[in-house]
Amino acid sequence: MQAKGPEKRSGPNREVRALPKVLVSGRGGSGKSTLVSLMSRSLSKRGPVLVVDADESNLGLPSMLGVDPPTRSVMDWLGGKGAVREKLFAALRGVGRESPCFFESPVTLISLPRDCLSSYGNIYLVRIGKIEHSMEGCACPMGALARGFLKSLLVDSSEWVLVDTEAGIEHFGRGILEGVDTVLLVVDPSREAVILAEKAARLCREADKPFLVVANRVDTGSEPILQNMLLSAGLRTAASFPYSPDIAQSNLEGSHLGELGEEETLRELISKMEAVATR
Repeated sequence: MQAKGPEKRSGPNREVRALPKVLVSGRGGSGKSTLVSLMSRSLSKRGPVLVVDADESNLGLPSMLGVDPPTRSVMDWLGGKGAVREKLFAALRGVGRESPCFFESPVTLISLPRDCLSSYGNIYLVRIGKIEHSMEGCACPMGALARGFLKSLLVDSSEWVLVDTEAGIEHFGRGILEGVDTVLLVVDPSREAVILAEKAARLCREADKPFLVVANRVDTGSEPILQNMLLSAGLRTAASFPYSPDIAQSNLEGSHLGELGEEETLRELISKMEAVATR
């Protein structure tokens, strides 16, 4: 469904803040999109939530949120991959700024074109761009655009922004961290996830960005092992979500996650996010 958009507010009494924009990162299959969907549902009870799909290849997020994909991506809005690539190359050649300026003025949830948004209640979804064709080239323009979009995005005092990224840590190298305030590192019970979280935590510290570690898809056997592995890497978890057969079935069927429990854990995690984002 196309978004109707939140109630428009303007003028000197409109409070705008830079907090909090939250990036969710982790290895493929760790449950990043699931966590984004569950958090967006919980946060939407307090105000508008903008979910930014910055994963060029994952296509399952709209169904988790209970919406259709937006008609246009941000890349489409700006003229397509060719136009974005040209601005990027111009900056690299020194013709423009060091960093390409994709937006002439700040971006807000209200100012986004309606066909770039889909919505379900207070939850709004925007897509940076997707790989659509064989041999279309690297995804670098999408990474640069995601960085520019998040840096230009202003958030109203009642709003939250959740950024669903691609698997791994390539987005750290693309500088997307510059446009967010807090990072959630999602770790499932696997050695690869722990190693990745350890490196991602180091990159967050280099960028002076606060981060929280979230254990996901754990059970009574795997959780203590995972917790000990994280502690050995100098990491402590802010929240722990158990493996859920209901969530697994919903993801398999491609259905809306809806109300699937863990509300108390979500509230505790959101409280910790607010605390680190406002330090």
